Amino acid sequence: MSRNDYIPSNDMKLLEWVRLLLAYVEIHYERWRIMEPSEDLQALLVEYTARVTAMLNPNVGKVEIREKNLAKAKLVKEIRGFVQGFISRNPFVTEADKLSMGLRVHDTIPTTVLDPVGLATADITFPSSMQLMLHLKPVEKSQDDPRAYYGYRIYYSIYAQGEVPPKDGLDLRLSRFTRRSKERFTFLPSDIGKTAYFSIRYENSKGKAGPWGPMIFAIIP
Repeated sequence: MSRNDYIPSNDMKLLEWVRLLLAYVEIHYERWRIMEPSEDLQALLVEYTARVTAMLNPNVGKVEIREKNLAKAKLVKEIRGFVQGFISRNPFVTEADKLSMGLRVHDTIPTTVLDPVGLATADITFPSSMQLMLHLKPVEKSQDDPRAYYGYRIYYSIYAQGEVPPKDGLDLRLSRFTRRSKERFTFLPSDIGKTAYFSIRYENSKGKAGPWGPMIFAIIP
């Protein structure tokens, strides 16, 4: 079970939650127009309770632990099926009901993702011939919301000796998006000795770009 699961992973918390849920269902199942929890589900709870209680024995062994985990898996599978089959999408089960049973209530109000306003740049290193490594970092950030700085859009172009260099990021023809803090660029043998120019913009989780970062450049080794 992941940390985002609504079913508790701790044995005692799981017992407490299942008991709470089933007790609440026993009171309200007719209003929800569903069947009351089956005797099989109740029996799985009794079995798991006994196995968890056995864990209090200081001499508990691997067999008892395995039996407890097996009983837990059976109970979790059954209770998850019950919740998903009869409660989660049941129009007669209110949000207040779900909160009373320790279930999640999804927020249906969309949240605003701020546009990034900070500047990004990078240090450039030379890991190998024909390669440049960009170590991405902020020049500044003005917001704490990580969704505003979801990733980096790296604009770049290669210029040969004698060509007019780019004035700003708008002159750079290629781009690459990354969420990594390091990004490797590999060029062709014919690019050796040319200059690679870069300008980086933050993008938020909706693809909205922030202001252009400063122009940086390096000669391709």
